[in-house]
Amino acid sequence: MSVKNIMIVGVGGQGTLLASKLLGYVLLNEGYDVKVSEVHGMSQRGGSVVTYVRYGDKVYSPVIDKGEADVIVSFEELEAARWLEYLKNGGQIITNTQQVEPMPVIIGAAEYPENLIEKMKAAGAKVDSGDFLKIAEEAGSAKAVNIALMGRMSKYFDIPEEKWLAAIDAVVPPKFRELNKLAFTLGAKA
Repeated sequence: MSVKNIMIVGVGGQGTLLASKLLGYVLLNEGYDVKVSEVHGMSQRGGSVVTYVRYGDKVYSPVIDKGEADVIVSFEELEAARWLEYLKNGGQIITNTQQVEPMPVIIGAAEYPENLIEKMKAAGAKVDSGDFLKIAEEAGSAKAVNIALMGRMSKYFDIPEEKWLAAIDAVVPPKFRELNKLAFTLGAKA
């Protein structure tokens, strides 16, 4: 199998690292060679965070270059648009419709861009968008938006749901497992 490339992007504190850990765990258990690279940016201050997940028969580098991502999973609309140049032609974006205002918008130096979903589609991306924050809240916590998005992304894989749920057992602390399993299931059904 050729190498597949997935980028998980968001804002610091949204759970991109846990999402990449969950995905890496599932893919390793499916027998793939997996490389995960975490690029933090200004994560502690609400800045952009990106994680690369590459998998296949043999992966030599954890880095994804512009135009190479098969899938971008985004926890926030502007982050999906920010990383769009990394998506290959015909690539898939899975994005939360939540809008987290960056500092220039908060201080009034800029406005949050409008119609980002439409603009990404016009640029040739396939976009699967939804209110995954609402789904996470239905599961019991807004912090589970990352796992709700992983549930949605799981629909693009031929990997049974029980394997994803077993991965949640392996990577999520015990007191949050049931909540995250519910968020995953609701995200998958969205």
